[in-house]
Amino acid sequence: MTRTHFAEAAVGGAALLYAARRYYRNWGTTKAECRRRLPGDELVRSPALQSTEGILIDAPVRAVWPWLMQLGEDRAGFYTYESLESLLSRDYHGDHAIRPEWQRLEPGDLVRLAPPGWLGRRGGVLLRVASVVDKQSIVLCGTPPEFPWEAVWSFHLEPHWDDQCRLLVRTRAGLRHPGQVFVTEAAGPVVSLTVRGMLLGIRERAEATAVATRAPEPAA
Repeated sequence: MTRTHFAEAAVGGAALLYAARRYYRNWGTTKAECRRRLPGDELVRSPALQSTEGILIDAPVRAVWPWLMQLGEDRAGFYTYESLESLLSRDYHGDHAIRPEWQRLEPGDLVRLAPPGWLGRRGGVLLRVASVVDKQSIVLCGTPPEFPWEAVWSFHLEPHWDDQCRLLVRTRAGLRHPGQVFVTEAAGPVVSLTVRGMLLGIRERAEATAVATRAPEPAA
């Protein structure tokens, strides 16, 4: 294949991925949720990419929050599909327990997405905590060299009645170069599937926690 043919194939592939993004982005969310401004959006003001995923969880906010607080490759993992999480981590966690030692996040803390050496990145992939509002939102931001480009990954909990809540996850990326756009579009389906698995994993764990909390004690 000549260089010209390769370039044409690359452009065609990128265009195909761009057209297909509406089928794998914004999973589980309404148009209103996708358009809504959320905490952290201001950190990447003109994103080249934005995606919002969501899920309704049959558990109160207090049962979901601890699972969000311990996200991280070197903490509880990301609760997603094992085959996908193993691509990010040498040691798949898939933790099903709430760990007290991981229940503290403060602005400036680092959250690891991938270990040192992953895809040739000496320090791995890291996001920094921008803000934490207790039982409401966690905003993580990425900037070079810790992250390949400017990005925001944020988590938002909204109560629905007393025993349900809505979890939204938003990704915003300030891509500046064609190569960054191509890499992001190529990885888009895998990233979206990973986030979808994470949302389902969090729901499974939080609902199990809520059921265990509500279960009556056996009669003496």
